[in-house]
Amino acid sequence: MSIVVTPLESADEVGARHAFDIRSRSDAAEVPDFPPVCPRHFFPSLSHPWPGKRKGNALAWLDDEPVGFLELDLPFLENTTIADLRLDVLPEHRRRGVGRALLEFAANTARADGRKQLIATTVHALPGGPARPVDGEAFARSAGATLALTDVRRRLEISTLDDAALDAMVAAAWSKAAGYSLVSWHGPVPEEYLADVAYLDGRLMADAPLGDLAYEAEKIDGARIREQEAARELRGKRGYTTAARHDATGRLVAVTALELGATVDWHAFQQITLVDPDHRGHRLGVLVKVENLRTALPAEPALRAIDTWNAAVNSHMITINEAMGFRPVDGWHNWQLAL
Repeated sequence: MSIVVTPLESADEVGARHAFDIRSRSDAAEVPDFPPVCPRHFFPSLSHPWPGKRKGNALAWLDDEPVGFLELDLPFLENTTIADLRLDVLPEHRRRGVGRALLEFAANTARADGRKQLIATTVHALPGGPARPVDGEAFARSAGATLALTDVRRRLEISTLDDAALDAMVAAAWSKAAGYSLVSWHGPVPEEYLADVAYLDGRLMADAPLGDLAYEAEKIDGARIREQEAARELRGKRGYTTAARHDATGRLVAVTALELGATVDWHAFQQITLVDPDHRGHRLGVLVKVENLRTALPAEPALRAIDTWNAAVNSHMITINEAMGFRPVDGWHNWQLAL
């Protein structure tokens, strides 16, 4: 048995198809309720990395058969001491050393680039929830990684929406939100809101529960938002956004978004919901999330499931999500490995 790891270059179309097949089969085994891997997203992500990141991808070959794929992200604008990675190994070829070989490649690449930590995520079953493979967690522990944060994925099944309950949530929220109004848009951020959205987006790493993860806040400005929008367009993404405006100043002080892929119309990901700390306590998170959902649904008649992740310690946002009808599906461990 021979295991060989080779870099996956951005121009390698054959290698990219191997990687797509490996990722698709891995997802089908790990999270079978996920939508299929979107080719419109996957292939551009290999050749055109997300703004502010470089790639260090690789394929693993077992006796000349492609059986493993490493996706390695190397941020270079901030977080320059960490590398984010995902390892996919075909289920029938696991526990043969393929993952170890890919991890060694990732560690060597990251060290050569001055990185100090590798960060990765694995899925696990929740009590009473659907079964999930234990391979990822077992591999992370055996590699010496430290559990830094646990998230829970919750799903909203649109067929279970309770409009009366949403109405009650909104009414109660507006009783605390005098002096605010809502604005919504589809697609790029309107120019008049760009600076406010950049400020809120830049607060993500400062405000979101990160546990022991070694992330630092990103430096977001309007130009970077536009670069990210161009990257989403290249990947065929479409999104719906709602924000809360502080009427006295005209500034946006809370924002949320839903994002859909190019090839699946039945599924969306709930993006992060951000509220300026100076404007918390007015239930703006409830208002923007419910309004955004109600804006997106008429425009996306095929939509039937929305997934969101929350840190297990983020009780405030969990309360909002569960009141809207999101229910736990599985857990996601975030691992950190010192180099």
